[in-house]
Amino acid sequence: MSEDQKKAASTGQDEMVVSQEQQAKITEVKGLIGQLSDKESVYCSDASISRYLMSRNSNVKKAAQMLKQSLKWRKEFKPEEIRWEDVAADAESGSIYRPNYQDKYGRSVIVITPRRQNSKSTERQVKHFVHCLENAILNLPPHQEQLVWLVDLEGIKMSDISFKRSREIVHVLQSYYPKRVGLIILFNAPLIFQPFFKMMRPFLETETYNKLKFCYSDDHNSKKILEDLFDMDKLESAFGGNGDTGFDKNKYAERMKEDDNKFLSF
Repeated sequence: MSEDQKKAASTGQDEMVVSQEQQAKITEVKGLIGQLSDKESVYCSDASISRYLMSRNSNVKKAAQMLKQSLKWRKEFKPEEIRWEDVAADAESGSIYRPNYQDKYGRSVIVITPRRQNSKSTERQVKHFVHCLENAILNLPPHQEQLVWLVDLEGIKMSDISFKRSREIVHVLQSYYPKRVGLIILFNAPLIFQPFFKMMRPFLETETYNKLKFCYSDDHNSKKILEDLFDMDKLESAFGGNGDTGFDKNKYAERMKEDDNKFLSF
């Protein structure tokens, strides 16, 4: 397996310096995981195991169990094999996409606009989300491993959001992509969103919940948060920036096909 594939799997910390204690825990986790195939070993690098350990407060047994479940999910779901053509029909609305910029910390960005959702299938929507997530991780710069979500809730209706879909996406994110959440900005959430958020709250791990920020276009503090995080000339106008005002499905499709070719050429 190539170095680029390894980067896609464990971006950001393969060269990190860890303490002897942390290295010992990593070794313990490897022992509990047991023999791995070449493909599985890519997702069990020291960097990856460290994320699982941090996600489980350095508890070796819990981290190993979590990692085993992730490997089982990857074997069944095959996220690394999802290609643009598999999700294009769901992605062309711009409901979930990776814009062509990062935040000031080098974190990849994922924009989610629930009102643009054009599919009622939870399975297809989760597949689309995972494709975008894998793509965002692939495009992380060296020594950065987290992502930022920008969720545009302007004008949302209850019919635009699904509890089942949202719960499944949260489950995938928390269970199989530990420590990938850097920040989730919920922008211009209307009052009707609050009951839905209360329903979702029990399914959010404390760490995920603490990464949530509600921001509003008419709030000075919210503007400051966004200005500190982003180049406002690149940030979409939907979030108060001066960037492109719309999602161009043709340009986006070309970018995604280029990234797919990074895998297909191996």
